[in-house]
Amino acid sequence: MKKWLMAACAGVIFALAGCSAEVVGTRPADVVYTRPIAPGPDYVWIGGDWIWLGGSYQWRAGHWERPRVGRAWHEGHWEGHGNGWRWRRGHW
Repeated sequence: MKKWLMAACAGVIFALAGCSAEVVGTRPADVVYTRPIAPGPDYVWIGGDWIWLGGSYQWRAGHWERPRVGRAWHEGHWEGHGNGWRWRRGHW
């Protein structure tokens, strides 16, 4: 019984974590910034990102990174979600 109850609680927590808490009615304005010079010729620019923190989206500046072998960087983007917007983070 105890294992079943723990599994049920875990399921509820995961379901709540996946809810639309990260959906906002109006997406934040685009951030304009200057990209610093690359530290070397083999670096890829990882564009700025919106992170969900404290009940709202907060901007995190971009950075240079060495590419991962056999992977390409896909920039993050806003996508419509019901009557609002959700940020899909960039990924390799």
